[in-house]
Amino acid sequence: MVSSNDRKTPRLTAPKGACDTHMHFYNAEFPSAQTALMTPPDAWVDGYRSVQKRLKLERVVVVQPTTYGTDNSCPLEAMKSFGENARGVMVVDLSTTDEELERLTRLGVRGLRFHMLPGGALPWDILEEMAARVNNFGWHVQLQMNGREFPQREALLKRLPCDLVVDHVGRFMGPVPIDDPAFKVLLRFLETGRCWVKLSAPYESSESGPPGWVDVRPEARALVQAAPERMLWASNWPHPGQKNPPDEGDLLDLLLDWVDDESTRNRILADNPAELYGF
Repeated sequence: MVSSNDRKTPRLTAPKGACDTHMHFYNAEFPSAQTALMTPPDAWVDGYRSVQKRLKLERVVVVQPTTYGTDNSCPLEAMKSFGENARGVMVVDLSTTDEELERLTRLGVRGLRFHMLPGGALPWDILEEMAARVNNFGWHVQLQMNGREFPQREALLKRLPCDLVVDHVGRFMGPVPIDDPAFKVLLRFLETGRCWVKLSAPYESSESGPPGWVDVRPEARALVQAAPERMLWASNWPHPGQKNPPDEGDLLDLLLDWVDDESTRNRILADNPAELYGF
């Protein structure tokens, strides 16, 4: 583990309004769900603020981690500390009332998370119904799954009435060539004009590993080329499940390798999240 004193200052200078679009909070005061496969150590607002300051990020999107199942209390409590500079992506299901969806919207929630890997709280069979419901409140569906399975889910995901936000460079486990049929499905999602991709957490799919996670690079660059106006960046702090968490400065600096020009990097860091999350 790298101490906080050894953390890096990124080479990339973040623009005004830069946003971290995917991170989590953990606090032992909130009980883990029965569906949880891991309960990471506490990672709270003060710890994240040091990352935010070092990377010069102004805005944050707090994502409900799988640890808490459908109980959004922990991330909602953390969101309060960031005021108007925070938005949320939470987990709700068929039992959630429209009144609760309205309340969450007022609190800054803009997305419904479907984590379709072990530990996720929601099943595939409620995706369409829930997407239709949250679409009424201006939310999107945020999806994390093994990108290699996109072909099996293409028809379903294209039917969703709301925008689709795909996590972690598509999370192809492991990375695929950009002419792979599964990657082409993600490109077709982008062609709809209603799909966004987070350029985040390459370590969740990479087989080559740090420092550059070079096997994810062709995927990331192809996605940026296909739809720079719908790419997002995120830290995935505090990197749950990682025995050797990466330095967030290195993760931000990946944009220097994945994106060729500053104006596009600034768009990815500030303008795109402002549009999607309504900052």
